[in-house]
Amino acid sequence: AAGHGMAGKKEISTDGDLVIGGLFPVHEKGVGSEDCGKINEHRGIQRLEAMLFALDEINKDRSILPGVKLGAHILDTCSKDTYALEQSLDFVRASLTRVDGSEHICPDGSYAVHDDVPTAITGVIGGSYSDVSIQVPLRQEGLR
Repeated sequence: AAGHGMAGKKEISTDGDLVIGGLFPVHEKGVGSEDCGKINEHRGIQRLEAMLFALDEINKDRSILPGVKLGAHILDTCSKDTYALEQSLDFVRASLTRVDGSEHICPDGSYAVHDDVPTAITGVIGGSYSDVSIQVPLRQEGLR
């Protein structure tokens, strides 16, 4: 999909007023010590493309969410529960930063600014496999 950038960490991000997370098995489980294996075309790529297509269609239709642009932060779970957990901690960290951001006050009374703060996620679609969904710590953070 045009306009969607791929970062080095097996993720895709697009900007938006509201950002929806996605957890998709873009790759299959790796063999041995490898986290990720070959491309998972049907269960991973097709669902990833379906989400990006749906967001593009919603954003093009001004009657659906007028004045609001939906973005995405999609992570590759590599069909592996422990890898998905590690990946999805970014979602939780972003949520906690959003809640506790005002707590970081500098000695001069100004608020701290963090350049590396991840975008807070409004909700999450996925994971595709139940063992992945069970591991992902989103329920207690109120993201699901």
